[in-house]
Amino acid sequence: MLHDDGPSILMYNLLIKGYINTGLPQDAFAIRDEILRQGLKPDRLTYNTLVFACAKSGQMNAAMRLLAEMKVEAQKVDCNNLFPDAVTYTTLLKGFRDVKDILSIQKLVMEMKSLENLCIDRIAYTGIVDALLICGSTKSALCIFGEILKLSGEFPYLRPKPHLYLSMMRTFAVQGDYSMVKTFHKRMWPDTAGSISRAVQVEADELLMEAAINSGQVDVARQVLSSINTKWEGISWTSRGSMAAVRVEALSGFTTMFSPYILPQVSLDDPIKNIMLPFEEAHPLRANLDLKKVVMRFFRDAVVPVVDDWGSCIGLVHREDCTELKATLSEIMRSAPPCVPATTSIGRVIDLLLEKRYKMIVVVKPNNLYETGYSSSLRAIGVFTPEQLYKVATPAAELQEPCICHNQHMSLV
Repeated sequence: MLHDDGPSILMYNLLIKGYINTGLPQDAFAIRDEILRQGLKPDRLTYNTLVFACAKSGQMNAAMRLLAEMKVEAQKVDCNNLFPDAVTYTTLLKGFRDVKDILSIQKLVMEMKSLENLCIDRIAYTGIVDALLICGSTKSALCIFGEILKLSGEFPYLRPKPHLYLSMMRTFAVQGDYSMVKTFHKRMWPDTAGSISRAVQVEADELLMEAAINSGQVDVARQVLSSINTKWEGISWTSRGSMAAVRVEALSGFTTMFSPYILPQVSLDDPIKNIMLPFEEAHPLRANLDLKKVVMRFFRDAVVPVVDDWGSCIGLVHREDCTELKATLSEIMRSAPPCVPATTSIGRVIDLLLEKRYKMIVVVKPNNLYETGYSSSLRAIGVFTPEQLYKVATPAAELQEPCICHNQHMSLV
């Protein structure tokens, strides 16, 4: 297009952006030299995109030179459309934020406020607060946040988005300032612009709990955790709130949300054959049976072992797979059931149940399978399920005295 239609500043701006988006911000500067050779004049978008390239590559000195050049060129042609705008300054703030240059950030903020023709919008204000928070200037960030709220009374379009409240809450939660986090938590709903997603609401509640535990208010944190568990039906273990929840539970003696189970009468080193359910008592079903003839069995049992004509276990049928009444069990079963030798330790089998979330583990003769694994045809002698585990486990809170035994297995269930 450059060859056919001739060079244009719009096309060069797209090329610069393309270099940045493909992870080559430094190569974008060659386009600027090409623009000048072609006798074209860079516009504000050109400069802003080049400033962004500098920020992405950490060349903040070059970015500041571009800022100065914009001002000079704007004065030369007396054109306000070339003067740095909120996008320019917001991009510079992000660049200095990434290198944690608080002095340069403060200078930029002062310059932004001193420019009468510069419109500091919500995005720019958010960039200022985020930069100050990341650089550890919490008091300055709080002052700017207060300024935003004050101005939003006259200019509603400046009302902060929910994620800015979360940024403030994260900072004060780490510091253990429960009162500040509680204030932000309370004001986020009436004072923010736009809708508040479920993920934001969950994180806000978790930050309230984190602030309480960091400030030493264990009882308050326990109450918040209980509320979270009821309101959101649990906690995602990929969130930062999960670590706060574990701390709350540990300091509370595991009495709120988690309940460790102890095996007072079982040694984890004992073989699984000591507590397994004999295979005959699991009432296995023949593989050639039609589901419609035995469907009522799955109202009682979540998983049922399946055997062939020779009595070997060849798979498991799970309740959730029972969708076709005309199908045979061999058609809907999950073959190669998880299995362990009878000599496998109880502790190892429990680990498999909890880590792999198996609903049933088949126990076979030691000479049939020498290590944990799978087989297409197994001579089973027993099974072990989570239900059997819970029968031999006792919640720690129910034990009146410390239990003395060979070994104890504690797990968060």
